[in-house]
Amino acid sequence: MSAPPQLPPQPRRETALSIPRHLRYTWDHEWLIVDEGNATVGITAFAAQALGDVVHLRLPEVGTWVEAGESCGAIESRTAVSGLYAPASGRVLEVNTALTDDPGVVNAAPYTGGWLFRLRVENIAGALSADAYAAHCVHTRGDRR
Repeated sequence: MSAPPQLPPQPRRETALSIPRHLRYTWDHEWLIVDEGNATVGITAFAAQALGDVVHLRLPEVGTWVEAGESCGAIESRTAVSGLYAPASGRVLEVNTALTDDPGVVNAAPYTGGWLFRLRVENIAGALSADAYAAHCVHTRGDRR
């Protein structure tokens, strides 16, 4: 399995205002980047900040089919459990196993080391640009599904 695409270096602690322009986003605060038909998926800094300290992840299993917009896992913080929604339809190729031992990386580096899984993309539904996602965050401040 090849390594996920190299994302640009980020500050040690990213903020909700860190919205990388080269990524695509969902209404549910997931991000994705597609490279040669494979997508790397994670949650945004906005979502990570809203959740608080992530303590456990339930990610989709390698080989499973996920459907765009449908629940494919869960993210548990000290105060809440939130659904993880697939930003695209496809077969899961890989999960970030490093998060098993250190799920807090999702908070510290949601756009780099905190990526969640990779999938072979068959369909992307309604991905938002960075500008559209930024407007969504302002409009829904604190309103996460």
